[in-house]
Amino acid sequence: MPEQQVGWLLAIIVGAVAGWAAEQIMKSNQGLLMNIILGIVGSIVANALFSIIGIGFGGVIGYLIAGIVGACILIALGRMIKGRRV
Repeated sequence: MPEQQVGWLLAIIVGAVAGWAAEQIMKSNQGLLMNIILGIVGSIVANALFSIIGIGFGGVIGYLIAGIVGACILIALGRMIKGRRV
């Protein structure tokens, strides 16, 4: 069966929700645009990491979960590089 793809508009919406959720989990203060970017890029990063260990996500819920995990990873990496701001 062909893999289900997420369209651009849905990717932006899912990215925004994933970025917002990661922002709440990591207690950071980002804007809407940064939430969308973190959610989309985080989903790509998490899907790549999960595929290395043999876990695959599909569909909107899978992209949302991967986006949240990936965005949390990106926020943590950003804190490590910049240092924690108070």
